[in-house]
Amino acid sequence: MWSFFSRDPAKDFNYEIGEVVSGFENRSVWSLHKGKKKGSGEEVSIFVYELKSGSDTQLEVAKGAVKRLKTLRHPSVLTFLDSLESEKVLYLVTEYVEPLGIHLEKLPLEEAQKDLYVAWGIFQITRALSFLNNDGSLRHNNVNIWSVFVNNSGEWKLGGVEYVSNTQDSNVSIYKVTPSLEVYDPPEKNDPNKQRSVTKCSQDMWGLGCLIWEVFHGALYQQSSLRISEKIPRQLSNLYLELIGSNPQSRPNPADIITRCRKLGGYFKNDLVDTLLFLEEIQIKDKNEKNRFFSNLTPHLDNFPDNICKHKILPQLITAFEYGDAGSAVLAPMFKLGRLLDELEYQKKIVPCVVKLFGSNDRATRSRLLQQLEHFINHLQASTVNEQIFPQIAHGFMDTNPTIREQTVKSVIHLAPKLSYNNLNVEVLRHFARLQAKDDQGGIRTNTTVCLGKIAHHLHPQIRQKVLISAFIRAMRDPFPPARNAGVLALAATQQYYLLAEVSQRILPALCQLTLDPEKSVRDSAFRTIKGFLGKLEKVSEDPSLRESMEADVNTATPSLSNAAATWAGWAVTAVTAKFYRSQSDTVKSMNTFANKILNKPGSLEQPSSSSISTTTSSVTSMTSLEHEEGSRGNESVSDYDYDQWGDNDNWGDMETGGQMASSSGSGGITGTQSDPTSPPSGSGGAKVTDGWDNEEWGSLEEEAEVEAELTSPSDAWSPDTTPIIPPKSDSGKNIVNRKPLDGWDDTEFEPIDENSSIGNQKLDEARRKREEKKMIRHKELEARRANRSTGGPMKLGTKKI
Repeated sequence: MWSFFSRDPAKDFNYEIGEVVSGFENRSVWSLHKGKKKGSGEEVSIFVYELKSGSDTQLEVAKGAVKRLKTLRHPSVLTFLDSLESEKVLYLVTEYVEPLGIHLEKLPLEEAQKDLYVAWGIFQITRALSFLNNDGSLRHNNVNIWSVFVNNSGEWKLGGVEYVSNTQDSNVSIYKVTPSLEVYDPPEKNDPNKQRSVTKCSQDMWGLGCLIWEVFHGALYQQSSLRISEKIPRQLSNLYLELIGSNPQSRPNPADIITRCRKLGGYFKNDLVDTLLFLEEIQIKDKNEKNRFFSNLTPHLDNFPDNICKHKILPQLITAFEYGDAGSAVLAPMFKLGRLLDELEYQKKIVPCVVKLFGSNDRATRSRLLQQLEHFINHLQASTVNEQIFPQIAHGFMDTNPTIREQTVKSVIHLAPKLSYNNLNVEVLRHFARLQAKDDQGGIRTNTTVCLGKIAHHLHPQIRQKVLISAFIRAMRDPFPPARNAGVLALAATQQYYLLAEVSQRILPALCQLTLDPEKSVRDSAFRTIKGFLGKLEKVSEDPSLRESMEADVNTATPSLSNAAATWAGWAVTAVTAKFYRSQSDTVKSMNTFANKILNKPGSLEQPSSSSISTTTSSVTSMTSLEHEEGSRGNESVSDYDYDQWGDNDNWGDMETGGQMASSSGSGGITGTQSDPTSPPSGSGGAKVTDGWDNEEWGSLEEEAEVEAELTSPSDAWSPDTTPIIPPKSDSGKNIVNRKPLDGWDDTEFEPIDENSSIGNQKLDEARRKREEKKMIRHKELEARRANRSTGGPMKLGTKKI
């Protein structure tokens, strides 16, 4: 029993005491040690006072510091955790910190970051002094670089509370038991006349002036050095002179300092201080203020210190998202700061937010998630992607908003390496087949082809062999020129996946049809690709032993870029992998309007031309427009932002019937789901519509027939760039496309695009004949004019008189 009462309580101390922090000696009655909490391993700082090595006065000062720190709670005051007193030692445990004097010596910040950071630190200490002087009626009496500490979050904390006194105490001659601290005593300490004009904050304001000097010049060893102030920023120079003034009454109150320096142009008015103060008060901000703040935050993060971003800003962002109404605007800065976390922290802090976000019905949130996908996809486990995230993303393939559909297609680039066999080779391709064939947006059809070319190496070899050629040939027959060009480039970029028999029997015949394409960019790509494929065939013809190496990657899951088949199409790989097509405004056009534009503008098929494509804008609408549209959805009968559209009740999983064109009104308007202009109306010829790219559905792929139209006017001069390809029209004015279902993947798959070939050829021959006649007539007229000029006539401007 006696042994229980007599044992040393320090043995039951809940913290492990580590190594001593060098550089803090002789600056306090304490020695500072690193420490860890037993069990959790949490880092702490432990201030140790050895009873045997000190005097009774020092012991009273140390005990007073423990008692005072227990009662002080403020964001800018050192956080007390625990204490222990035994017969030999006194322990004071706080949050993990290091002295500011040591911290500044190894500060690795760039100059711009350091300026912002130091301003934030001085602001915190000024705020802590305002709390003590004005709210607590206390004097600190020990403000200097050694009484300020910095935690992991980069926050400056006021410690060194050994000499705190009440402001009602008129005695300012406080005895410092540590001789090195006497250099910080104000001049009135030894001048009885000046002591009469002492205010409640004058002593601490002198200390604040000393601290400012030390931050920019280093530790203070003699008071005369305070006169040298060239390193102090211009914005602080006037304030500094007031702080170190000899008259105590002329020194400002800390609350007044904050007010002055927070004004526009003041030292405390910068992006970092503004950001951190907003986050501290975020709970009382309204939604509009939060959205505005988070939208403007991302570009400023590069100028903030990493430790503040990681430990101060990021936790606030996560909290604001989970428990506040910050909305999707918080995503961009949150994902940008996620790069500062190690993998374990990322899985613990960010991944749960990501999974939760993908379940949101808010379109703006979904759009921002898809835009930011590349920043966090590498941190997600494959099981998380397949089981929790992909099912939510897949809804976007059928979204009524073109922006969401397009971003969903682009997201597959980042998702593909982590998707399971079924999700990638079945689900994704099923959606891609429908989008490429039926989506009313040319840009989305184009980007679906581009994306398929990008993810080809992730597909299963058997699926890849069945899908790619048919998919890219379908793209090559699209009325939208960039879609046709994407099909050609994708064929070239994935050329190592095709058997030579397929090249000669399927690919080259389809490419040859594009050598007379209205768009020169398509023709150029077609010629270049044809030359590449012919080069392969020619090499194998000369040396049949090369065939095996040419087809080495067809049935391999991990293709090699070093084989003989992958040497000529680098240009196409670069073109396909560089960028997605930047769509136009995504305004849905009616089918009749689309056809009229074809007739009126022979140089284009869906409004683009080789000159206009480069100036189009992205179809990804801004978040502002998304949110505006969401706010106005109550006025629409069928809104793109109707949250009910995200459910499973509207045939989300019925891919066989989804996306079919609804019946058109008499005026040509489209109702219900928008359809591809190249798809036949539901009542035209009883054509069977199929969507899939798998064995059965791709085996019955319907090739769209296209015929060259007659010239809009007999007087129009022909040129390869202005000959349109126009689907024939029925009497009712609607486009009718003749399709022939294919029975298999044999040689009969590629029949002429124009099934009415005899009629088409007659028209083409007649048109060519007329053009040749007109050329001859024109040539004769020009020759006659030249002859007239040479034989005389009136003098023309610019001709030389002989």
